Amino acid sequence: MTTTLLEVVPLLIELAAFGIGALGLSLVGAYAERFAVVTAQHGQPMLGLWAAVMGAVALYFAYSLTTDRVVPALFALTGRSSATE
Repeated sequence: MTTTLLEVVPLLIELAAFGIGALGLSLVGAYAERFAVVTAQHGQPMLGLWAAVMGAVALYFAYSLTTDRVVPALFALTGRSSATE
């Protein structure tokens, strides 16, 4: 039983690290998008555009991290090989 638990620990650490990273990037992206809208409404469209692009990049990296790292780690932890099973 101890050996089984020790085999799962690296998967749990990987899942937690990438999950927290994806969550953090999502929050940063959402905040940047909100900042972009508010900035553009207050008369600074170029700064708003820059913030919107940065927010979109953060959201893209969060999505990419989730699909490339979090989901496979979750499937490895549960013993499934793909999302269609």
